[in-house]
Amino acid sequence: MKTPILLGRGLGLFLGLASIFLALPGRAENIVGAVYTMTNALTGNAVLVFNRAADGTLTPAGSFSTGGLGSGGREPDFGLGNATALAFSGEDRFLFVVNPGSDDLSVFAVQQPGLRLVDRIGAGGRQPLSVAVFQNLVYVLNAGGSVGDSDNISGFTFDARGRLTALNNSTQPLSADITAPAQIGFSPDGKVVIVTEKSTSNIDTYPLDHTGRPTAHIVTPSDAITPFGFYTTNGNQLFVSDDFNDVPNLGAMSSFLIGDDGHLTLVSSAIPAFADFACWVVASNDGRFVFLVNTGSGTISRYRVDRGSAEITLQGSFPSPTAPTDLDFSRDGRFLYALNPDQDGVSSPGINAFFFNHENGNLTPLAGVSGLPSSVDGLVVR
Repeated sequence: MKTPILLGRGLGLFLGLASIFLALPGRAENIVGAVYTMTNALTGNAVLVFNRAADGTLTPAGSFSTGGLGSGGREPDFGLGNATALAFSGEDRFLFVVNPGSDDLSVFAVQQPGLRLVDRIGAGGRQPLSVAVFQNLVYVLNAGGSVGDSDNISGFTFDARGRLTALNNSTQPLSADITAPAQIGFSPDGKVVIVTEKSTSNIDTYPLDHTGRPTAHIVTPSDAITPFGFYTTNGNQLFVSDDFNDVPNLGAMSSFLIGDDGHLTLVSSAIPAFADFACWVVASNDGRFVFLVNTGSGTISRYRVDRGSAEITLQGSFPSPTAPTDLDFSRDGRFLYALNPDQDGVSSPGINAFFFNHENGNLTPLAGVSGLPSSVDGLVVR
């Protein structure tokens, strides 16, 4: 087991993590996957791993230093105000993690048990917030770090060992210098890179050539205000949360179709969730349902998707035990996990778990885990 770099006031965090990871491990033959989040600690970023049993329950499996630094602390819009701080490569062979405090990107080989750090490289900009992977191509979203810095995207390739190489001529600006960007991702076919900008309410798209380099930069004004998280599904469908600047009861979701040339076609415009702080998005594995996290309301809304047109219809919301943020489905599609970084200062930071009924889309709460540091950010599941 590896532990994060912790100094000074980080000792309290170390003791807290120690109390988590001294828990009895689950039986190895019952482990079918794992859940990962990052501490985002100012004194040393680390990935926390939880083994996932066949019944969806989680068991602490270790803390693994990224070699970089987190941003630490709390921000007004829940941590880094980002989505997808961690991302898997195909077949979950490698895990990519941003280090917003040291402006770099770490790569782990995924093992059972745990992780093995294989590379760390400059992110191509200041304060990396989000990372996306398609085949051997990686793109990072950089938030600029301070007034006067430029927000950008920057590309990399990686080899069979997980070693990263910066992709020259891939770094591109966003629509402005300070956009409060939230997330980066690929279209399902890997032909387009997508970015959401909160402060400008723009969605950036970058069509790629055969080498993975952007050939254009298309800026699409969102049909709503404050696009935040998004998720893509087969058929080049794009589902985007509409936060409406955290105005109570205005949270919504919109859907688009992604063209091969990077242009977006609006399908459903700001379908209300009637909730607060609508930020993070994930779809069921079959693409029939899309779920929207309403952090301020402590709920997860379910939308039904017309898989032919990408039109969405709100079906209802489910209460979450605590205020959720990032969320992800298990690879078998049976369980949904949501991170709770304790931004309200009341509930214990942890991971909420739900059983997903694939027939009707219902969520049933399960026992999760608690006792995580309040700075945790990002969540991926395998």
